[in-house]
Amino acid sequence: PARRTGNVAISTLTIRHDQTTGQATFPLHRRDGANVGHAGGLYQVLPVGVFQPAGEELWNAENDFSLWRSILRELAEERRGATEDYETRRGPIDYRAWPFANHLTRALDTGQVRAFCLGIGVDPLTFATDILTVITIDAPLYDELFGQVADANAEGSIIPAVPFTAQIVERYTSSEPTQAAGAGL
Repeated sequence: PARRTGNVAISTLTIRHDQTTGQATFPLHRRDGANVGHAGGLYQVLPVGVFQPAGEELWNAENDFSLWRSILRELAEERRGATEDYETRRGPIDYRAWPFANHLTRALDTGQVRAFCLGIGVDPLTFATDILTVITIDAPLYDELFGQVADANAEGSIIPAVPFTAQIVERYTSSEPTQAAGAGL
């Protein structure tokens, strides 16, 4: 690895948790090989993206190198269809003024959203490196934010509500073509 450059991605298992029923589900992404440069044809958790600032301008590095802010941008892009162009040439993203980011950050503060960093995983074959994170979102908030989103995005198709059960986890970690970071999570 010392002789190779590599990007670090952030992979997030996003769990919708219904506290009244105890049930949990998660979206799963089937990456389309015609639309992505990495892991085409594999299942993956959602969202996933290179851990990088939102733009090339220097102010973005300080503003955006945050696991939480990276998750926010990727959720907006992959689950809500938002653009990746945040117009940062004029200035950094104002996360407090961005309604989606502000809403989720306030929910993190009140416990409606819980966020965890589990560690870093490295695929032994490709050296793809992922920061492994999990967020759980209370069902009413999850439904408010993501209830009416498309079942596809620019990178592939989305299975919106996979049951988070031992049997399903075993299936996607053992029997289905799942990207290493997603299987690890």
